[in-house]
Amino acid sequence: MTKHLVLVGGGHAHMLTLANLHTFVEKGYRVTVVGPSAYHYYSGMGPGMLGKTYTPNDIRFATRHVVEKQGGTFLLEKAVSVDPVAKTLSLQSGDQIPYDIVSFNAGSYVPRLNLSEMSDDIYSAKPIERLLEAQTRILALCSRKKITIGIVGGGPSSAEIAGNAWQLAQNSGKYLPEIKIFAGKRFMSRFPEKVRTKVEHALKQRGISILSGSYVESIESKTAILASGERHDLDVIFLALGVRPNRLFKDSGLPTGPDGGLRVNAYLQCTAHPDIFGGGDCIYFEPRPLDKVGVYAVRENPVLYANLMAALEGNPLQSFDPGGDYLLIFNMGGGKGVLQKKWLVLDGKLAFFIKDAIDRKFMKKFQAIEK
Repeated sequence: MTKHLVLVGGGHAHMLTLANLHTFVEKGYRVTVVGPSAYHYYSGMGPGMLGKTYTPNDIRFATRHVVEKQGGTFLLEKAVSVDPVAKTLSLQSGDQIPYDIVSFNAGSYVPRLNLSEMSDDIYSAKPIERLLEAQTRILALCSRKKITIGIVGGGPSSAEIAGNAWQLAQNSGKYLPEIKIFAGKRFMSRFPEKVRTKVEHALKQRGISILSGSYVESIESKTAILASGERHDLDVIFLALGVRPNRLFKDSGLPTGPDGGLRVNAYLQCTAHPDIFGGGDCIYFEPRPLDKVGVYAVRENPVLYANLMAALEGNPLQSFDPGGDYLLIFNMGGGKGVLQKKWLVLDGKLAFFIKDAIDRKFMKKFQAIEK
């Protein structure tokens, strides 16, 4: 019987596998890709899309088209659990897919606060498509009145959203909004002081407030209520509370790390089930816990592609070396950024120019596969 490879998610760690899907098909393997969208949006350019530096077409990869043109099957579905004994993947629709080898690049989600109500004006930083919805809403509101935008979270995602919401309103809005970041205990606390200072300076120069020392405890009727008792009325709210791995691994009883990510070994292979692989934000790399940054997913690409083929063919696997330090650049909006590489920290237009060039090159490389 023909062996069946199933890929869950079309994210960064699966890009090389998707680009070479035809090599599996040509060897006689059946390939199915499961994803919640026909497109994969590059998260590193998401805030830039919010600020209209990029269009949706600039930052997305046509996953469905690429899969189908190479002879694979694409299912517009969401995976909810996996049975490693029966070797089946369960979908939200209730359907089940048998697999011989399955690989997860199922991404991460932004946890929501315990909201007393659901609101059209509350947007998570992920999925990236939500930022496009937020863009439309902010422009509609800013054309009529002065509004207040609140970003809940104290990390780089909140900084980038704030800077690009400011850019959006500067370039397109009639009324400029007030923007507040609710940073919790301390803004950008896990970054070096020099980086944190430059990011803070860029935001405060634009009149963006950073409130720290107290967490947002709840949101009621678009009012953020802090643990200190302070209340802030908001018109648009972003949730940027960091990311957590997809919950399906815990729900399926698979081995997970402290963060809930699929626990994998040096071969990006589930520590308990050798026919399950994974990469990107959804895994916990047992040899050395990794930051939730896209650079590791990109570095995992060639190893994951090689090991999926090797697993199908019964050949030895390659080990993944995460590598050393990586370049980190934040898009602060207004054509400016903050860059860190080892001891080097710089801000301004050059930092954004470097980020923009790297991101556009990355997207063009994989968008070329669509043609």
